[in-house]
Amino acid sequence: MDETILLSVEDLCVSFFSEKTENQVLHDISFDIHKNEILGVVGESGSGKSVASLAIMGLLPHKISTITKGKIAFNGNTLLGLNEKEYQNIRGNEIAMIFQEPMSSLNPSMKCGKQVAEILFQHTTLSKNEVQTEVLSLFNKVQLPDPERAYQSYPHQLSGGQKQRIMIAMAIACKPKLLIADEPTTALDVTVQKEIMSLLKTLQHEYKMSVLFISHDLSLVSEIADNVLVMYQGKMVEYGATKSIFNTPTQEYTKALIHARPTLDARFKRLPTISDYLSDVEEAREVVTKEQREQHHQKLYSTPPLLEVINLEKIYFSKVGLFKKKELKAVNDVSFKLYEGETLGLVGESGCGKSTLGNTILQLDKANNGQVIYKGQDITQLSSSEIRNLRKDIQLIFQDPFASLNPRLTVGRAIMEPMQAHGLYKNDTERKEKVIKLLERVGLDVSHFNRYPHEFSGGQRQRIGIARTIALQPKLIICDESVSALDISVQAQVLNLLNELKEKFGFTYIFISHDLAVVKYMSDQLLVMNNGEIEERGDADQIYEHPSKAYTKKLIQAIPKS
Repeated sequence: MDETILLSVEDLCVSFFSEKTENQVLHDISFDIHKNEILGVVGESGSGKSVASLAIMGLLPHKISTITKGKIAFNGNTLLGLNEKEYQNIRGNEIAMIFQEPMSSLNPSMKCGKQVAEILFQHTTLSKNEVQTEVLSLFNKVQLPDPERAYQSYPHQLSGGQKQRIMIAMAIACKPKLLIADEPTTALDVTVQKEIMSLLKTLQHEYKMSVLFISHDLSLVSEIADNVLVMYQGKMVEYGATKSIFNTPTQEYTKALIHARPTLDARFKRLPTISDYLSDVEEAREVVTKEQREQHHQKLYSTPPLLEVINLEKIYFSKVGLFKKKELKAVNDVSFKLYEGETLGLVGESGCGKSTLGNTILQLDKANNGQVIYKGQDITQLSSSEIRNLRKDIQLIFQDPFASLNPRLTVGRAIMEPMQAHGLYKNDTERKEKVIKLLERVGLDVSHFNRYPHEFSGGQRQRIGIARTIALQPKLIICDESVSALDISVQAQVLNLLNELKEKFGFTYIFISHDLAVVKYMSDQLLVMNNGEIEERGDADQIYEHPSKAYTKKLIQAIPKS
């Protein structure tokens, strides 16, 4: 065996099964990772990327899956056949993994610093003080803005991007020989994404570490990987040097992946998906002209605003010492108007106040100052029962569809639940009929009614979340990073779905994201937030073409280039 090879996977086949059926999800996958090499594995949700990584880690669910064929060797030793105790000595120490969903991976009842410290206590002989120093050093390395605060914080007190950085710190704590990074930058800002990619590259050189970098974004992988493996439906599509695959791809699927990001140069009526590209669908290339957009806006802004936010402030306080308190203005003197049928884009980095602003509008957080006028009424002055009734009109699509769905409820019951709470329709039979229609409307079907959230892919779960949101027929929907964790192609499908639903039901959206390319495509007007304040505002296309602020320019420049 070649001594430069750290990990060798040969003809790997994996099947998942139930009482009646067996489904093969990996078909003869073979690749090598050399010492001090970064291998990028690219493909859509369901292509088998994560299954391959779980097989390497010995984390495949034993009761419902099996490796039917193949070999996995690490550092010259076979991994297949190791018992759990032997695997525990390897995991976190020699092979570490950054998981895709930080909210599901972090313990909600433990402070973040303690969770990272646990890894060091398990695999090193460092003292308690040395461990704390090392954890704070790791938090600095992954660019957490306030390491001491993050150390003492619970996961729910941090933003999505900050939680992902905690996961990265945990994975690199023991300086593993192989780091498996499963979509490690999916929930991160485009600017931080670049920093994390640079960080991983630096750590790889410093510790002579190999990296298996899993992503759906080929242009992102091209910035870090030495070699690339492209997967589709559990099979290998292309495998070779990054430059060769990125510059001269031989397979149509690989070409489609490269072109799947929302374009910044043209505004399509409908975002082209990978299936559109492969089928050469002409409709996917229809462009909205500048004149059509201006006509739409003239009509849109000739009516009174549906929502008006006036001088809104949300302040948080944290203890500093025994008697002092530190003040943080998460939302600082924010004002804007939102019109019926409009999509207002809200963009900025993690911690800029986007989600806090959304939660304050929803009355999930109480404003310290200012007004939120909805249909002529200041909703910051409503009683608890009045706010409960308002929930029907203003709804939220969450960032993490898995965390927002009850794992013990079937998706049909989860969608019926808000209907029951608000007394919609005569009985459960009628509600079930409505739910089935909603599932079909979001691209699912009647067979999905009795399934549980864990049985669906990330894109399907987000569709379920959308169905649950629109079940109450709201007027205003706040989409809080609702496509940030999705594959680029699935993202396009969900964005198309949101626009179709908007046209059919007349929804109004506040679309929150850190990805300016996505927000630009979706939005009529754009608000750029920074440190709790509105940094820049205006027509989405004009802001992209002629940004006036350095912060906005930085966001635009950080978008991965296809």
